[in-house]
Amino acid sequence: MRDTAAREVRPKYLNLQALLFEIRLPLPGWVSILHRISGAFLFLAVVWLLFMLDRSLSSQAGFDAVKRYMDLWPVKLGLLAVVWAYCHHFCAGIRFLLLDIHKGVDLATARATSWLVLGASIALTAFFGWKLW
Repeated sequence: MRDTAAREVRPKYLNLQALLFEIRLPLPGWVSILHRISGAFLFLAVVWLLFMLDRSLSSQAGFDAVKRYMDLWPVKLGLLAVVWAYCHHFCAGIRFLLLDIHKGVDLATARATSWLVLGASIALTAFFGWKLW
């Protein structure tokens, strides 16, 4: 009796290392996770964006200070991250709305729309990033 209990496969508890390196998540799963991450990032970035908007609308000196601040490359890189988060969240959100009405639920279409979401979000990010720089 004791030997059979020792041979039983114990449940594997998932941690970040297992999710990143051991489990092969399909592309629609990655799009879903990136949708959640981009939404959380946008929620946190609103504070930074509203601070810059408030400062730029307060006075001419505040506007000039924000203009100089936005010329720094780390700030532009942060704004590029916000642009990517918005573009990905928007494109993936449209995909999930279509999934909610049972359009594109089969495996081949789900994979194709996942590639479409990634391609569209990267293309939109490149376009708006080009305008930003």
